[in-house]
Amino acid sequence: MNELAPDDEGGNTANGWFVYVIETAAGALYTGITTDVGRRFREHDGGKRGARALRGKGPLRLVHRQAVGSRSEALKLEAWLKKQPAGAKRAWLDARREAP
Repeated sequence: MNELAPDDEGGNTANGWFVYVIETAAGALYTGITTDVGRRFREHDGGKRGARALRGKGPLRLVHRQAVGSRSEALKLEAWLKKQPAGAKRAWLDARREAP
């Protein structure tokens, strides 16, 4: 998977809501939503304000970010992704990487 720099493509409130996927050193995928992907990744990577599921699991890699518009849309996509088995998540991520 290609690693994204945490501050690529902006990711602030002016751009709306984002769904993002982080991969742990062990290969586990974590999905979340935010209005600022760079800030949120730094919080996860710092281990203090990030999700407990990611603490001590580094190094972390931001492997996907997607602008989705509203908070409601972001929550729906996040919920759908979290229900997918790991193989389906990786196939979904691969399809997004290959899209023009």
